[in-house]
Amino acid sequence: MSRPKILLALPVALFLLSLKIYAQSTSFVKISPFDSEADIIRKAAHIVPSARQLHWQQLELTAFFHFGINTFTNREWGDGREDLSQFNPSQLDAGQWVRTMKEAGFKQVIITAKHHDGFCLWPSKYTEHSIRNTPYRNGKGDIVEEVAAACKTYGMGFGIYLSPWDRNATFYGDSTLYNTYFMNQLTELLSRYGKVDEVWFDGANGEGPNGKQQVYDFNGWYQLIRRLQPQAVIAVMGPDVRWVGTETGVGRETEWSVLPVGAQSQQQIAATSQKDMMVVPGVLGSSSDEDRGGREKIRTANGLVWYPAETDVSIRPGWFYHPAQDDKVKSARQLMDTYLTSVGRNGVLLLNVPPDTRGLISDSDIHHLEDFAQLMKSTFSNNLATGALVRPANGIVKGGGKGKHAGVLTDGCMETYFTSTGKDTATTIEFTLYAPQTFDIVSLQENITIGQRIEKFIVEYFDGIQWKQFTAGTTVGYRRLLKFAPVTAKNIRLTIVSSRLNPALSEFGLYKLP
Repeated sequence: MSRPKILLALPVALFLLSLKIYAQSTSFVKISPFDSEADIIRKAAHIVPSARQLHWQQLELTAFFHFGINTFTNREWGDGREDLSQFNPSQLDAGQWVRTMKEAGFKQVIITAKHHDGFCLWPSKYTEHSIRNTPYRNGKGDIVEEVAAACKTYGMGFGIYLSPWDRNATFYGDSTLYNTYFMNQLTELLSRYGKVDEVWFDGANGEGPNGKQQVYDFNGWYQLIRRLQPQAVIAVMGPDVRWVGTETGVGRETEWSVLPVGAQSQQQIAATSQKDMMVVPGVLGSSSDEDRGGREKIRTANGLVWYPAETDVSIRPGWFYHPAQDDKVKSARQLMDTYLTSVGRNGVLLLNVPPDTRGLISDSDIHHLEDFAQLMKSTFSNNLATGALVRPANGIVKGGGKGKHAGVLTDGCMETYFTSTGKDTATTIEFTLYAPQTFDIVSLQENITIGQRIEKFIVEYFDGIQWKQFTAGTTVGYRRLLKFAPVTAKNIRLTIVSSRLNPALSEFGLYKLP
């Protein structure tokens, strides 16, 4: 009689074990043909960033330095046949580059170690088209090394951009030869300069001299990066971070970090370690879609993956320095608007600031960056919701809070958060400020270490007679910033209309642009 009991208990034990495994959040999950819509929503609610993705997201502001032979030829795209004697930045100061960005509030920089022209800013032993054949420091220079050293000095993250397309390499188009060449150059960059925090690839892919299209060995490159620099995020032709889809600095108003993938991509991801994603997720839909991860999108997926968006833009019309654009640098207000539409739409801003022919960030760029830093400080140093009396309709504090809802929602800590009770996927929170305040920006943040969940919210103020809506949004994610006409009020109400399981609101802020 005991044997049937054991057999009966085994499926139950396996079921409980599967629940335990499922409860451990992951950055990728399969969807079964037997999953109901409710099952899919539950799975989506538990997708979380990897440690490297979380670190990257919290940077908020990163910088690109487009610098190379194009700086001296006054071009955007070189052809690989440049006269290298032109390259001689007489005052180059990588410390000035990195210090400028740090003082502007940026946390990481990426240097264009090699652009499409194939010119290398380090003395690569695999090509003659490099800095060692220029007048700069009599051929003894290494600008990648100088930038890496400056990053260490100023405590900044360091990243490299290495163009897969190389218009100088005569064997580009011979996939085997060129991929070996590229792997050798990537090895140099990943092994000479200490810690690398981000490796940035684009998808540019022209024909080689033989008229053939080069087939890039991205998977081999990813494996090399994971082995030599395991902490580095790989963007945007990479498995960790995707391109938002434009170079305008404007992200989607509905930006999900949890995205659907198709059957082939699901199989490729499942074949590799989920901890160390080795393939680019084949996201369903198009990069032009305004909503890439809503319920309608994930319903037909074969898998779900955490794949956040990087929003890139240049401070100038071009990506390399051009003297004629000195009066076309984005102003502090334009940069603030870009911050609101990138970081403020669940992205990371990658702002390009190109050094000039002297090897310095130009005065015009520095001036606008200084003004931007001051504008950011003036705007976000004072959260007008701090100290407010908080009355939630239904909710509890989690993550080590002391039971004071206002403190949890304004403590600057993502992992202390407010959530609804029971199975409620909606909640309302009222804030009573200590006095009427005037504000024109609202900030929301989720605790993305347990998932991205909020699907829709509205924010209202009480005018003494009735509640009036002054802004609303869909997704929140790491951070959502909404700007609106100034409102003066003492009583504010946030309503989370819908969420994937219980929402996890970590921060709420009200701010006023000066």
